Amino acid sequence: MKEIGARINNLGRGVEMYTLPVLSDPNTNALITDSWEIAEYLEKTYPEKLIFSNKSRGLIRVFDTAIFDILQPSIPFHFLRTSQILNERSREYFITTKAAQMRRKFSEFSPEGPKRDEHWAIIKRAMETLKEWYDKEEGKWLMGDIFSYADIITAQRLFWFKRILHDDEWEKIASWHDGRWGKLLADVDKECNRV
Repeated sequence: MKEIGARINNLGRGVEMYTLPVLSDPNTNALITDSWEIAEYLEKTYPEKLIFSNKSRGLIRVFDTAIFDILQPSIPFHFLRTSQILNERSREYFITTKAAQMRRKFSEFSPEGPKRDEHWAIIKRAMETLKEWYDKEEGKWLMGDIFSYADIITAQRLFWFKRILHDDEWEKIASWHDGRWGKLLADVDKECNRV
């Protein structure tokens, strides 16, 4: 990251590190290192497909923060599963940095039993909250028939779940609410990959 000129991001609690995603746009030579800033950059630079329609930037920022806050207590479980898909060298670094960030032993993150059950309950509540919000409008998107960055935020979390969780765990989430979350992830993928 340093070699390409990416900036270090401040993660709070005095933790600074290089993070993903990173966008390097060969058309403008721009290098952007934050998800939100990437979305704003793409909207401004390539306005053919708006994702902050109807002046929704502020509301979508609140949506992003709300979902993060709801899921935050289950993050140790996500970190545990993430560590399990990494190669040995990356896993060692990941475990060391996350233990320092969370200020506890990695083995205490999400052990089987009550703590893991609590993490699953948090994920379930988050998905139920999302369902309630999506159900407020007719249409498949959070804003009804208008695709927005809020849907990308939801899909990003779903994609992370799909990537890190065991197959049976992902299938459980994907099937909740009559398969809504697996379908939403597929719909966002189609929407984002249209040429």
